[in-house]
Amino acid sequence: MIVSLLAAVAAAFFYGVATVLQALGSRRVGQTEGGGLDPRLLVRVFRQWPFVAGTLLDLAGFAAQLVALAELPVFAVEAAQAANLAVTAVVAVPLLGVVLGRREWGAIVAVCLGLALLGLSAGHEGPAKTGDGFRYALLASVAVIALLGILAARRREPWRSRLLGLTAGFGFGLIALAGRVLTDVAVRDLWKNPATWALALSGAVTMLIYATALQGGAVTAVAAALVVGETVLPAAVGILFLGDHSRSGFAPAAVAGFVLAVVGAMALAKFGEGGDPDPGDREDQGDRGDRGGGQANAAAC
Repeated sequence: MIVSLLAAVAAAFFYGVATVLQALGSRRVGQTEGGGLDPRLLVRVFRQWPFVAGTLLDLAGFAAQLVALAELPVFAVEAAQAANLAVTAVVAVPLLGVVLGRREWGAIVAVCLGLALLGLSAGHEGPAKTGDGFRYALLASVAVIALLGILAARRREPWRSRLLGLTAGFGFGLIALAGRVLTDVAVRDLWKNPATWALALSGAVTMLIYATALQGGAVTAVAAALVVGETVLPAAVGILFLGDHSRSGFAPAAVAGFVLAVVGAMALAKFGEGGDPDPGDREDQGDRGDRGGGQANAAAC
């Protein structure tokens, strides 16, 4: 159990740093022409070393996530991924030129407290026992996510990047569900399991949607929408279909931890969207215009 908890935290760290690096790489190639999803974008972003480095960290995060999913319920592992936004916020300070105020630091504390409660309340999970119908449903969900991505890419900012981030979150949630199902599948049988193909295809589709989202809007606003998509729905699916549960008597702590982690992550979105800071944060944050200029300069490097 301790190893799984540490793996969930490690995954959050890898994903958080990866978000900032991938944002730098995506912004270097410029906005996608026509405002839609362009598969050629993946070719362009993978020519940028920050995006490649971020993707390698994503792979490391996914490996750690699989270790966590082998013993922890989906709701605990995916809520732990909300911590990647706290990591993103801290790393974005030197790389994207953003400034954290008291509200943002408070949100980071809320995320960490939520993770602590989840760690105390999470029950030990064995392999998920599901039928072929569930596995094929995961595979069919890839087409739904692709369609949602196409529709979101046609919207105008600021909703375009946020909806793309939310859709990417659904994609990452699908990857987590597929990984949970595959934790007890023998390696020789992976190729014929629908969940394996769901994982591979959703990985490619989600990467395209995510890269498109990071081209516009604030990186943390995109990441916040992603956190909602990859936590709430997958958590519900895990409880309803995979038998996920909390430790006996710890259900209130599990709910409180989940809410704190997700709400704290959502609160972190505010500092990445521009605008005026709250009066109480002015002395800590300084001029938002200067911060926005820092973001633009970092993106242009």
